[in-house]
Amino acid sequence: MGAKQRKDGYVEGNDYIVSWCVGHLVGLADAFDYNEKYGKWRREDLPIMPDTWKHTIFDDKKKQFNTLRRLMNHKDVESLVCATDAGREGELIFRFVYQMAGCTKPFSRLWISSMEERAIKAGFANLKDGSEYDPLYHSANCRAKADWLVGINATRLFSTLYGKTLNVGRVQTPTLALLIERQQQISGFIKEKYYKVNLDLGGVEASSEHIQDPQEATKIQTACHNRRAVCHSIIRELKTVTPPKLFDLTALQRESNRMFGYTAQQTLTAAQKLYEAKLITYPRTDSRYITTDMAAKIPALVQAAVGLTAISAPQTINAERLVNDEKVSDHHAIIPTLGKSASLSSTESSILSLIAVRLLCAVASEHIYEKVTAIFDCNGYSFTAKGKVIIAEGWKSLTNSTENSSALPPLIQGQVFQVTAAKATDHYTQPPKSHTEATLLSAMESAGAGLGTPATRAAVIEKLVRSGFVTRSERQLIPTPDGEKLIKILPASLKSPALTAEWENALTQIAQGKTRPENFMRSINEMVRMLVSQHTVREENL
Repeated sequence: MGAKQRKDGYVEGNDYIVSWCVGHLVGLADAFDYNEKYGKWRREDLPIMPDTWKHTIFDDKKKQFNTLRRLMNHKDVESLVCATDAGREGELIFRFVYQMAGCTKPFSRLWISSMEERAIKAGFANLKDGSEYDPLYHSANCRAKADWLVGINATRLFSTLYGKTLNVGRVQTPTLALLIERQQQISGFIKEKYYKVNLDLGGVEASSEHIQDPQEATKIQTACHNRRAVCHSIIRELKTVTPPKLFDLTALQRESNRMFGYTAQQTLTAAQKLYEAKLITYPRTDSRYITTDMAAKIPALVQAAVGLTAISAPQTINAERLVNDEKVSDHHAIIPTLGKSASLSSTESSILSLIAVRLLCAVASEHIYEKVTAIFDCNGYSFTAKGKVIIAEGWKSLTNSTENSSALPPLIQGQVFQVTAAKATDHYTQPPKSHTEATLLSAMESAGAGLGTPATRAAVIEKLVRSGFVTRSERQLIPTPDGEKLIKILPASLKSPALTAEWENALTQIAQGKTRPENFMRSINEMVRMLVSQHTVREENL
């Protein structure tokens, strides 16, 4: 934009002033701001439902807000450009500041996902009238108000009923329910014993299917001892494993937890610092693709990624696989930049390396192998041997996931083998494992319409831990007795991902101008009134 003169809280030049919001500067006011009596939590004061909504400036953001208010209302400023994230929350951030600053000047909307200079300039050449995004703002505003109404009223309702602070939230509570559901599956699991008969065919080992009856396993073992087995059929399948997609924040958090044991919050904190150091692109993204205008830069970024790792560049770079404009919303996938590496902590170095390796893998060729399945018949019983031959390592040669071939020896259909040994072995079915942050993030992402956003999921997990509802045990997340009791007393509507799915569907309709925001808020108000009226006494001890 040509604004190059650095000032306190903004930059200026070429008839432009560019400033920023540092996340949310303005939010919905607390209940206490409506009436002093709400300073105490009492069930008789519920439900709390404002007629006219109030807003507040967050204490740690007041300096920047005052800068924005002064600039917005400056006599030399004729109009504004909203250039926040191209999404629901980005719209809300700007509108709240605009309204709180008392600004009435006309504003346009910059709507871009790419941070490439060419894309930014093209966006400024095609600014939209700000009013075109009113439905998006109404959707965001409804989301904020609905979360406030349910969070404030449900938390105070159940806290006063049970005499202790019980934080209830649209995202937090179903997430806790996911953890408890998994622990119930583990505690209620009854392991079952089963058997397999294994044949040693002199260089080939073939196994039976699972056998439930030990006498049947012994019978098969005896029937095959010192007998001959015939290769009944050979199935060869050529398998292709496509390279992994680029990281969005949730995928990055999952992989860093799996690889290094980092919590989702540790990963987000490190990624944010890398972004601020201009070493990676914006981390709070839900996209795993880049935009068309970025494809030309991929070869240079690949070379930069090579410099961050001890890995050579792939022989062929397939940048087209990374491009999908339709699947980039607010921000594109996380990739390394051309910035020079500064002094980094070990966590930051690990995360940067992970992002660099992922880019190299994403542009590499497919991993190709042949899967061989041989079926043997021995005295009327069927046995299977499996092998794998790697044809092309492809992208897996760039990671620690390189696999060894486990090839079967050359086999011919009808070939006869002498059984040198037949053994019956016993095994047990295994219960599901406790959630790690990696598996919980996946569960949150796939539950209903998704629980939370990539930017908020780490904070949700941390809040559950701080509230005493979940504890960390090595890499596992284990619900505490308090967490289990909380889920037990809450109604199904508050602990099911279905509520989020219903909201997201309605909010999308509002954003598209198909539903009026008043209708959505009316349904939320009714839900809160019913929640308060239906829970009047403590139903059990907590």
